[in-house]
Amino acid sequence: MNTTLLPPLLGVFGMIAAIIIYSLVMKYPDGEEKVKKIGDQIHKGALAFMKTEYKYLIIFILVLVVLAGIFLGKETAIAVIVGAACSSLAGFIGMYAATKANVRTATAAQKDGASAALSVSFYGGSIMGLCVASLGLIGLGGLYVFYAADGAPHVHALEGFGMGASVVALFSRVGGGIFTKSADVGADLVGKVEAGIPEDDPRNPGVIADNVGDNVGDVAGMGSDIFESYCGSMIASIAIAYTIQSQSLMFLPLGLAATGLIASIIGIGIVKIQSAKSPASALRSGTLLAPVFFMLMAYFLVSGMPDVPIAILWCVLTGAVGGVAIGLITEYYTGGSPVREIAASGETGSATVMISGLSVGMQSVVIPVSILAVIILISTSIAASIGITGVYGVGIAAVGMLSTVGITMAIDAYGPVADNAGGIAEMSGMGEEVREITDSLDELGNTTAAIGKGFAIGAAALAALAIISAYSEQIYSKYGDAFSLSITNPMVLVGMFIGICIPFLISSITMKAVGDAAFEMINEIRRQFREISGLMEGKADPDSEKCVEIATTAALKKMMLPGIIAVAMPPIIGFGLGAVALGGMLAGGLLGCVALALFMANAGGAWDNAKKYVEKGNFGGKGSDTHAAAVVGDTVGDPFKDTSGPSMNILINVMAMVSLVISSLLPISGMLF
Repeated sequence: MNTTLLPPLLGVFGMIAAIIIYSLVMKYPDGEEKVKKIGDQIHKGALAFMKTEYKYLIIFILVLVVLAGIFLGKETAIAVIVGAACSSLAGFIGMYAATKANVRTATAAQKDGASAALSVSFYGGSIMGLCVASLGLIGLGGLYVFYAADGAPHVHALEGFGMGASVVALFSRVGGGIFTKSADVGADLVGKVEAGIPEDDPRNPGVIADNVGDNVGDVAGMGSDIFESYCGSMIASIAIAYTIQSQSLMFLPLGLAATGLIASIIGIGIVKIQSAKSPASALRSGTLLAPVFFMLMAYFLVSGMPDVPIAILWCVLTGAVGGVAIGLITEYYTGGSPVREIAASGETGSATVMISGLSVGMQSVVIPVSILAVIILISTSIAASIGITGVYGVGIAAVGMLSTVGITMAIDAYGPVADNAGGIAEMSGMGEEVREITDSLDELGNTTAAIGKGFAIGAAALAALAIISAYSEQIYSKYGDAFSLSITNPMVLVGMFIGICIPFLISSITMKAVGDAAFEMINEIRRQFREISGLMEGKADPDSEKCVEIATTAALKKMMLPGIIAVAMPPIIGFGLGAVALGGMLAGGLLGCVALALFMANAGGAWDNAKKYVEKGNFGGKGSDTHAAAVVGDTVGDPFKDTSGPSMNILINVMAMVSLVISSLLPISGMLF
């Protein structure tokens, strides 16, 4: 059997596993009529948003396809379509499954307790995880068979797959992030602070929109984000291996990803078996054991490839361990003593909460960036020592970090499902005991989400560095020593300064988008409390659809500009200032994106958990002045951690992937200078 067929075939196997898990979720009861009604509202709201979002996306993708077809050939154009379709499908399936699992999680908590609720919510997240890993292998693995295997001449067309996937990821992440955070900020500020009602109270008009946002932002958006890094790391490694004419090294990333899918399925099984124990230990066992199984299988894979030095496994191990380490550091800064310090600072008002949170966010950048530096140093040294170009080691380290994406994404997507279940339990009046179960799962979900964000940033950074390295290798193979990214070259410095500005510009645009949408949302929620007779007394229903409509309109209007900037900047700089300046822009953009992403994700996560710490009864508990101060910190942190921060991951990958795709067309010196 042709071994190049194994990755796409294993991808099909992974999709079958996802379908089986979906059927298991659907066997659980979806509850009483009131529960079904709330779940249906969330499902329909998420479905409507994603359908409209994808209509906008199709237009943008078609423009890219036409341009790719004209300038790069039909093979690249086809790859763009396949990449966009796989990324969109992964996000859509994940969202669809999550909105079916949320009501069943709440009902399972009511009827069967915490163990059953964990099983349902984790199964809901597992569908997303398996779809990301499987569709990546089916799409990229299938194109590899036709374009890159056995010396096929169209290997560079694979880069089109990455461009299609990354554009979808950026729109999904930014659009979903604006939707979810405008609803969340509006619901929290008016509901908790002004009206003094609990979170997820059915009287709050913004609650349904908030729960819809969890699915379109934290499930579909996160799925597309990780999918893009997952495929980007493989594409970069294949492109680098192609420059040194090694078919075995070209296939290795796909082979590793295929073994990672098997390890992820084993990890999902471990979580299910251990779900009767504490949820935290079950999830941790799956997270830690899946990479162990992956490394064992990777050893046998590399041993069976005589042209690949066994020492390359150290690069894989470095990436896998580094990913876990970054996740654990993130967990500390968003769940340890820094959170308690932020909560304590709330006793003197919201200003000190903001100062403490910003301080924690800045400090949290140091160790993860240092870990990334160590990964780069070790992986390039190992690759160079065995006679392989050093940057290939970085690509393989990124593949190692992302190979068990199936279970990593499953655990991350479990969080929003559990959060939704808690909201449904509160809105339908299931009782305090059920809410305690869903709250415990939600609290664990917040931790897993924080770890997932740290992992996603580290993975995106390594994937982007690998893509930038592939870009440099391709330009060097074309121009030789005329291409040099030395910082003594003024064009490199110009590019770096431009590059480091772009993440700040995109962050500004996305933060303002959330602020503008939240302004409309707050005014609408206030209007309903003021004008709908009996709403505060619970005798009348809020107009939740109006809030969903406001969030949808804002997200779709505001998501276009960041996407256009990300896609347009590489050709503008590349053709205007030349390939050298573009290389500098990518380097500056990478540093700016990584630092900003870590700062915003961790500061936002710390503010969120500080608020939850106060709500448990600490420092005065709910309704106290400390709680009001903590809520202000949380509302500022929301767009930090769920909109602007995550968009940085994809921004650098979009710019790097577009640069790689157009590298064959670029002049060494630009038209302007």
